[in-house]
Amino acid sequence: MRIGQRHIKALRPGEVVWDSAVTGFGARRQKGEARTYFLFYRTAEARQRWHTIGRHGAPWTPDTARDEARRLLGDVARGGDPAAAKQAIRKAITTAEWCDRYMADAKAGLVLTRFGSGKKASTLAIDEGRIARHIKPVLGSLAVAAVTEADIRNLRDVVAAGKTACYVKTGCRGLARVRGGKGTATRVLRLLGGIFTYAVAHGLRADNPVRGVPQFRDGQRERRLSKSEYRALGKALGQADKSAWPPAVAATRFLALTGFRSGEVLNLKWFEVDLAARTAILPSTKTGRSMRPLSNAACDVLRKLRRAGDLVFPSSRGGGPMPKLAKHWARIIMPAGLSADISPHTLRHSFASTAADLGYSDLTIAALLGHKTRTVTSRYARTADPVLLAAADATANRIRDLMRA
Repeated sequence: MRIGQRHIKALRPGEVVWDSAVTGFGARRQKGEARTYFLFYRTAEARQRWHTIGRHGAPWTPDTARDEARRLLGDVARGGDPAAAKQAIRKAITTAEWCDRYMADAKAGLVLTRFGSGKKASTLAIDEGRIARHIKPVLGSLAVAAVTEADIRNLRDVVAAGKTACYVKTGCRGLARVRGGKGTATRVLRLLGGIFTYAVAHGLRADNPVRGVPQFRDGQRERRLSKSEYRALGKALGQADKSAWPPAVAATRFLALTGFRSGEVLNLKWFEVDLAARTAILPSTKTGRSMRPLSNAACDVLRKLRRAGDLVFPSSRGGGPMPKLAKHWARIIMPAGLSADISPHTLRHSFASTAADLGYSDLTIAALLGHKTRTVTSRYARTADPVLLAAADATANRIRDLMRA
């Protein structure tokens, strides 16, 4: 039979199906759900070879895999041996080289997130840092096919113990401190899991060695502000109005009242904001296009700003976006005596927690925060509905009251 999608779906565990159009081309299902395309052929020396083309799923479909099988048979006719060549590459390519290939493909938009889009520039920069400062020093010299679960456990423990911590020169005069720790180890392993998943998809490995390795619980996102911390933050913002860069202070206050991601705030443009409709349309976020309701309290913050370009919260130098809020953040919260583990993301989690305290559903909170939803109408909505605006107002008013207490 000519293999089609229905034949692939109908495969039972351990079953093999052969294609009638291309000799030696077939598909098999392993014990689990994975379906794999393969090519069986004989070399010029009459040696039998089994060559795995790849797992079913993008980019491999019955048609694309069949085309690849035809191409491989052409190589065989010219005296080639695709299986042997692939085996040599698998043994030769190192983890460092594969990380470079992964990053090159990610920058080209070929590595998709769970939302079906390419990684953003900010995420790519973070990934590059984690690869260069944690993954390559420990695993870089090992062949991709040779990395074991024990190697992954060792990487986790080395990063968690802070053994990869160092100072890295950034730019002409900058110096960045690379910290280790359990949270960093968890995030490094998550990235490495994606890198090895990409290796499996390209036939460099049959398994992902990161799977099954226990990871430390990442509690960073669980931190929320207490009532006393909100009070201290409000007092600090009032004092910073006279001493810090005004757009940075306004951005911090806006973060607290909206639950936006810090990157979304720093790159927010005036044409994306409709104060009359109390809505912000963000064309490109972590989850794609996002429509956010704006509370009256958040709109008041924006109305007090002076417009000096496209950006709502411009940098103090050059008029471009602030590279990071961290530098201004430290100056703003330092007088308040707030804990060092409080970050701009803490305001986002605190906003969500406050909305939950007020009794709003997970779906409503997801819409307030810009999380991916399954509703079709959300893709085309241009303004927030009254229910979301009421939820945004209630949450922001509660937070504003806490900061004023």
